Amino acid sequence: MTTRYANILKPLDLGFTTIKNRVVMGSMHSGLEDRFYNYPKLAAYFGERAKGGVGLIITGGISPNRQGWLLPAGGTMNTLGDVVPHRLVTRAVHKHGAKILLQILHAGRYGYQPFVVSSSAIKSPISPFKPRQMSERTILNTIKDYAYSASLAKKAGYDGVEIMGSEGYLLNQFLSRHVNQREDQWGGAIENRMRFAVEIVKAIRKEVGEKFIICFRLSLLDLVHDGNTMDEVITVAKALEDAGITLLNTGIGWHEARIPTIVTSVPRAAFVDYTAEVKKHVTIPVIASNRINMPDTGEDIIASGKADMIQMARPLLADPFWVNKTATNRVDEINTCIACNQACLDHTFKNQRVSCLVNPQAAYETELVYVKTKKPKRIAVVGGGVAGMSAATIAASRGHQVTLFEASADVGGQFNLAKVVPGKEEFHETIRYFKVQIEKMGVDLRLNTKVNREQLEREGFDEVVVATGVIPRALKIEGSDLPQVLSYAEVLRGAEVGHKVAVIGAGGIGFDISEFLLKPPHQKQPQPLDEWQREWGVDSNPNYVTEGGMVKAEIEPPIREIYLLQRKTTPLGAGLGKTSGWVHRAQLKKHNVRMLRGVQYKAITDEGLWIETAGQDQLLRVDTVVVCAGQESVKEIMPADGENTFAKYHIIGGAKLAGELDAKRAIREGAELAAKL
Repeated sequence: MTTRYANILKPLDLGFTTIKNRVVMGSMHSGLEDRFYNYPKLAAYFGERAKGGVGLIITGGISPNRQGWLLPAGGTMNTLGDVVPHRLVTRAVHKHGAKILLQILHAGRYGYQPFVVSSSAIKSPISPFKPRQMSERTILNTIKDYAYSASLAKKAGYDGVEIMGSEGYLLNQFLSRHVNQREDQWGGAIENRMRFAVEIVKAIRKEVGEKFIICFRLSLLDLVHDGNTMDEVITVAKALEDAGITLLNTGIGWHEARIPTIVTSVPRAAFVDYTAEVKKHVTIPVIASNRINMPDTGEDIIASGKADMIQMARPLLADPFWVNKTATNRVDEINTCIACNQACLDHTFKNQRVSCLVNPQAAYETELVYVKTKKPKRIAVVGGGVAGMSAATIAASRGHQVTLFEASADVGGQFNLAKVVPGKEEFHETIRYFKVQIEKMGVDLRLNTKVNREQLEREGFDEVVVATGVIPRALKIEGSDLPQVLSYAEVLRGAEVGHKVAVIGAGGIGFDISEFLLKPPHQKQPQPLDEWQREWGVDSNPNYVTEGGMVKAEIEPPIREIYLLQRKTTPLGAGLGKTSGWVHRAQLKKHNVRMLRGVQYKAITDEGLWIETAGQDQLLRVDTVVVCAGQESVKEIMPADGENTFAKYHIIGGAKLAGELDAKRAIREGAELAAKL
């Protein structure tokens, strides 16, 4: 075992039990929790992370009663019948020496079902249902429901429970004035607002005894108006410790907050100083969370005494063997979470099963299986973008002899463009991971090699995977060949751009280009934490006295005037990710990007771009026009239907379908094909 990461690998003695290291897999709803017949898959999913070395796992949220459902007929732990499927999960985790907690989550007004209740009858902006205010009787019954749920979790073999009290769910709705406008013993001063949470802890401790972990996830930074101050947070933390919790976990921001907390543009460990502030006032172990994705970050947090444990959810989707790789000094082999949210949180909020863009096996451990082949083949993969690298490395790991052809001087494809966009620095990590895998798996990498079908046939490959990707689609209007007209690829590769810019196409690439052009090159990456805090209005003082930890945002003036245009009449950015799209829209809005929809492009002249909008011709006096109007597949190497070839040809990724640079689909297609070859 390496000593470089001794602090995160050190066991944590809780007195009655020991957690083997300081790494926590935090709660994330996978979409498998709500139906008993999915529990064999859920057990395999958690079992893989336990096998990978994580010390403590926390399940996705399970409700203590029907009112607390997040979704209609959501997962509950409130009958003896619920215990049986959960035993599959606890056994799978304990087999590998990890501990596991059941997270008890009452959605409150965040529930997407008609039985929702809350501290006050105030509708949430993220649910269509207005909650009923909980009566005294309902509150007392809910406390009993929490305690019974914990007792059932103990019967199911869980090592403890986590009480979800952050991110704006029910207990957070009681703790904060943002929702709690009661005037009885459950509202008003913080001592009353925290009564519900404290009584739940006491009831659970009484029910389960002393030798059972009770973790409470407390919101350290509400990031909503009428949110708590740090003094109030500390008051709650100390009361929870006195009530009997074993661990204090941390949550940042409500789901309805208009400040990002986990997207890729948030600096790593951006909120750990707030955790450190709370840790000063309690004696129980405290867990740091949010945007911790690599061992160096985690080690610094524990070594500096800012927290006792580090929590990661998405990074352990991306790589279940994160801990084992850290322990054996193979950090360069970690498949890093890039915080894109595309296959995890975006799926959750669409009621789909969670997975991972960079690891399509996540939550599909029993379905997407990479078995060693008994009949090794010679496989050519043409194209070194993420689709090609996915197919090549997985096919090689199964024992095939793989040659990867890449026409340019480096692998990475479109990720080499994405990684220079402000806030997408993590994309460097994916390219690094694949490069290490290419070498480790013995893939024969041939760079600067534009191969054709005749060469492939001559070399006698058994299978050819065409992953040649896309090229930007050209604009076909008068003047589109003028020198001031650039493709998005040319801009991201460093082409000179004027002061006034029209960006044609408002998909994900159009938004990325607009953000790329707002700031000078030296400010683009990575963004320092203090600058990010000022830009989003986050109080940088860990002992903040502002409501919810918010201050007035300080926006740096943009260096360019930008128009973002689209032909569609729908709102710009409507097709962006559900959990990250609002961040991009907010960035452009606060930097005065002018967004126009329903635009017809007429001509480009030396004066600028002529458009038609609302039936009127208009001249946008711009120096540069950047075209982000989609892509075209590159697939000339594919044989025609019925054409005889020695090898069997397959096509994946952008070469198969020139979508909005869909890396999630590209990597999954590469993996699924490689698993079958």
